[in-house]
Amino acid sequence: MIPVTKPFLPPQEAYSKYLTGIWQRNWLTNMGPLASELEMKLKKHLQVNHLLFVTNGTVALQMAIKALDLKGEIITTPFSFVATTSSIVWEGCTPVFVDIEVNSLNIDSSKIEAAITENTEAILATHVYGNPCDVIEIQKIAKKHNLKVIYDGAHAFGVQINGKSIFEYGDISTCSLHATKLYHSIEGGLIFTKDVALLKKLAYIRNFGFDGPEAFAELGINGKNSEFHAAMGLVNLDYLDQISQKRKELTVRYDENLVTLKARRPIWKIYSENNYAYYPIVFESEELMLKCMEYLKSNEIFTRRYFYPSLANTLPYLEPMDFEITDKVAKCILCLPLYPDLSLEEVDLICRLILRVQNN
Repeated sequence: MIPVTKPFLPPQEAYSKYLTGIWQRNWLTNMGPLASELEMKLKKHLQVNHLLFVTNGTVALQMAIKALDLKGEIITTPFSFVATTSSIVWEGCTPVFVDIEVNSLNIDSSKIEAAITENTEAILATHVYGNPCDVIEIQKIAKKHNLKVIYDGAHAFGVQINGKSIFEYGDISTCSLHATKLYHSIEGGLIFTKDVALLKKLAYIRNFGFDGPEAFAELGINGKNSEFHAAMGLVNLDYLDQISQKRKELTVRYDENLVTLKARRPIWKIYSENNYAYYPIVFESEELMLKCMEYLKSNEIFTRRYFYPSLANTLPYLEPMDFEITDKVAKCILCLPLYPDLSLEEVDLICRLILRVQNN
């Protein structure tokens, strides 16, 4: 059986070394020494000045919306994981969808201004599969209309734009460290901002709003993470180069094998480099995609329609809307298996089966 993804697990003894210290200190959560160490090491690795280690990527989005005091409309993409939209609604704001670019699959920045109203307060864009949005143009639009910008960078760990971290853009950026991501802390998330005052506010929000043992500075939640999760994050940092190299090798093998497939790959931004978080392909037709998906499944190879269906016409708490490009892409997209334990021979097998369907 070949799953669509499989969490990377380091050698058990490497993780166990951290457990000894946790038992000795008896400090399990509330930003213990391992969580603080992870924040410091991630800042160095990602070359950013500020970040917070939080519960997960969804909480990071919710904290971002709360910290920016958003209450009105937020322009966003219908092609993303549900948390992008549900976080907007959860925080009492209204999502306003804009269609995506046909090549990058990110929100189409040329269509954003037409969606702006007197109630618009922010743009929340997703770096889909880690592929950077048009951050320069989005920032111009935001500045012109006095809007805040949040980036959902759940997939974008390690991505840079012209040598600068993707997380340096926007008022706030977020990232997911969920177990299925290329780098993970089992469960976890990161939140980034260059604004020191905003960082302080987010730190308060993460810890119930506490400002000392008997005082409160902000309305807060429990957005902290545990020492056990931080330990996994620290161990996995040592294997990042190995993980990235293997994912790249697998991606190149897919590309070579599927050159004749009636499908296309999202086009990565020219000023950035792929982090190989996923292997998505957009088939020429939904019919061909479904046939390939079912044939692979019959051979115990599992894929994922990520993201399907469109958020704009699926969620029961929103009025359905149709978007030409999003709807077509969502119907034809398929993510193939990609994880460090996957072998090149297994990639060859997957590709042979897909091409067999197409050529029969």
